[in-house]
Amino acid sequence: MKTFHFPLQGSPNCENFILLKYSGFITDSSPLFGLDCEVCLTSMGKELTRISLVAEGGYCLMDELVKPDFKILDYLTSFSGITKEILNPVTTKLKDVQKLLRELLPPDAVLVGHCLDLDLRVLKIIHPYVIDTSLLYIGKQGRRFKLTFLAKVILGKDIQCPNKLGHDGIEDARTALELVQYFLKYGPKKIAEFNLEALAANQEQGNKEGATHMRSVLECLDSMGQKLLFLTQDIDELSSYRNCQTVKCSSNKEVLEQARVEVPLFPFNIVQFSFRPFPPLFAEEMKNNMKTRWTEMSTIYAGPFSKDCNVGSLKKVFSSLGPVQSITLVLETYRPYFSIQYELLEAAQLAIETMNGTILEGSCIRVHRLLTELTLECDTLVRELEQDSENQGTIYVAGIGETFKEHLLEQSNLFPDLEAVILPKELKSRKQKNYCFLKFKTFNSAQVALEVLKGKDWKLKGRNALTSRHLQAWLKNIHPEPSMPMGLRIVPPLLERHIFRTLKANHPKIVAWRWSRRIEKLYHSLSPGTFCLILLPGTKNTFGSHPGLGLMKIKEEEGGDTLL
Repeated sequence: MKTFHFPLQGSPNCENFILLKYSGFITDSSPLFGLDCEVCLTSMGKELTRISLVAEGGYCLMDELVKPDFKILDYLTSFSGITKEILNPVTTKLKDVQKLLRELLPPDAVLVGHCLDLDLRVLKIIHPYVIDTSLLYIGKQGRRFKLTFLAKVILGKDIQCPNKLGHDGIEDARTALELVQYFLKYGPKKIAEFNLEALAANQEQGNKEGATHMRSVLECLDSMGQKLLFLTQDIDELSSYRNCQTVKCSSNKEVLEQARVEVPLFPFNIVQFSFRPFPPLFAEEMKNNMKTRWTEMSTIYAGPFSKDCNVGSLKKVFSSLGPVQSITLVLETYRPYFSIQYELLEAAQLAIETMNGTILEGSCIRVHRLLTELTLECDTLVRELEQDSENQGTIYVAGIGETFKEHLLEQSNLFPDLEAVILPKELKSRKQKNYCFLKFKTFNSAQVALEVLKGKDWKLKGRNALTSRHLQAWLKNIHPEPSMPMGLRIVPPLLERHIFRTLKANHPKIVAWRWSRRIEKLYHSLSPGTFCLILLPGTKNTFGSHPGLGLMKIKEEEGGDTLL
């Protein structure tokens, strides 16, 4: 360890380092923990800004942002992904992380990482049991291979993708752990068969040759002689590819008709519907519509209660199901009702499923959503979200405490196939919230875990997840507004239907509805097994910037197959 500059007791510049607890020996059953750190450049050199720790099985034990002690000169954002805005509200310090590591790691823990000596030095810790993958897979004459190279060659996966800002610490820690597990399972002879030196040399030569030009997917298809069909109302640069057959259509209706005939005849197709006319003001209107819909779906009404009910007690009960944004007394009813707006759709749905018909504050209450134009198909949408492939192995658990993670790890045998523990924290205080998401390899494993957590030993509440991570990221900048301000005039359904019918044919709402129907018809006309990718471009104008959205699915057999 001294040869490779690992921090050791009594070594120069290690006087202020802390020693993690250790048992004096390790065995074949000693647990492995993947570690990765990100740093910034301060007036005192490199300091820790993020630590990621994963356990065997790949689930995350720690993913903490850390505020350096000295003035930051360079955030090294291209490597760390950390910016001033991200680090500003952080209060966690290096000493907090050191304390947490001492509490989390058992005495016989083996730390695993890539160039691990650097991570231990920024953490200012000393630990005798380590495995460094840059040394485990070391080449001739002491050559060290990059983690991205080893991940691709040994594990067959891509990490640290160039289109991402900064490294994913959890991904890097998990990759190092998997590399060690692979080595322990197959041994050095298997590793020798890869001939890492030759592969690295070929890759470097290829990088030099390809540095001048990065080819697009369409260029690759063209160079391979792959036929491509492009259906559009506008001719653009795609028509310049010799194997691209471009069909110019006069309308979206013609695009749909041509697509239903031509798509089965080509292995790769691009079908482009026109978004005209969609003025910026309409895009802003649709964004506000989305805000209102999400707010109404996440808001429930509970009552009736007695007039002397304890509001504080009610808030505690409903907050146990998830983070509450507001609780409002409804003034228009004879007996008190409350409107509870949750941050998460899961919490609102859980309140409806577990609280409706219960006795609370001496009253038998009803818990339900307000029926509006935007919540008419809420039950259908909830079912569709549950069946989303991103959500099927994930559960939402509410009412957890600060020791939940430790308790979960102690009884990990009850939760086989657990892949990730997602513990959200308050943005400013970094305090753990009272809910989490648990991701499992299979739907069945998730359901078994849900029953255990809802049982008498754990006494927690939960349900299947509804909002996948990409949807949460897309919605994170939406600030919910009151779903129904006082005095708002509600248009009767029959009157609104009449208004909708009398809209001009080129009105944006009519265009959007027809565009949506054409996408649906085209999707259902595809053969089973067809990979379908729908791209909805974002906009940037004087009214603001709105992110785009992508929908991806492999077409299944007809029957219960709905494209969202």
